Amino acid sequence: VQLQASGGGLAQAGGSLRLSCVDSRRTFSNNAVAWYRQIPGKDREFVAAVNWSGGTTSYADAVKGRFTIARDRAKNTVYLQMNSLKPEDTAVYYCAKDLRAMYSGSPQSWGQGTLVTVSS
Repeated sequence: VQLQASGGGLAQAGGSLRLSCVDSRRTFSNNAVAWYRQIPGKDREFVAAVNWSGGTTSYADAVKGRFTIARDRAKNTVYLQMNSLKPEDTAVYYCAKDLRAMYSGSPQSWGQGTLVTVSS
């Protein structure tokens, strides 16, 4: 598996979790990386993205101001810091390497999901 997502778990509403996406093959350094999430029975939705350098980020309205995406290029890792969690954040979270250096919404490869459960 090229992209390895981890950090999911159980949190209480208002709590925090940090997800990590590691590129074991060191292939996403020139690509944007995004986090998506999926609730069973629903379509996968965009959460946040960071461009190749880490200098540009974008967020879904539902998480803006609560989640922060960042990348450590030396560690080939992209993080998603999730604060002020809500029960509606419960989902399986996936990281994906984008086709381009700037986020384009075109995932090229996916990591396995990591489950985040937020209790009320």
